[in-house]
Amino acid sequence: MEEVKRFNVRVYGWLTHPDLGVLTSVEKIQGRIYRKFPGGGLELGEGIRDCLQREFMEELDLPVRAGAHLYTTDFFQRSAFRPNEQVISIYMQAIPDKGSNERIGKLKAVEKDHRVEWISLHNFHEDLFDLPTDRAFAQLMTEQK
Repeated sequence: MEEVKRFNVRVYGWLTHPDLGVLTSVEKIQGRIYRKFPGGGLELGEGIRDCLQREFMEELDLPVRAGAHLYTTDFFQRSAFRPNEQVISIYMQAIPDKGSNERIGKLKAVEKDHRVEWISLHNFHEDLFDLPTDRAFAQLMTEQK
């Protein structure tokens, strides 16, 4: 196995709606389909709140503000896509801007090979997710509901 040489910091959003459930993103990455939380990579010189806002705009054209910090991975995770990187995932509450409420139910992914899916809170569980950090966060959120 390749030696880990760098960190890859990821920032993801937990966006819920009382009627729709939890927002998830289904993406084709390197030829495989993954269900994950909306978000992505932290850029140099960027704060995690700014990253969350940028990623929601890039992926969903949805202005949000970052709410509470919910979880940061507390275990070692090698990147599934770059074996020489350690992934650190940060999960935050994503709060839509007030003017966006009417758009929530009609969200569509902006990027090719992506789609948006809402999971009802009743059906929400960690086995729906493909990446280990997302599964750990989903398990934590399931235990809290």
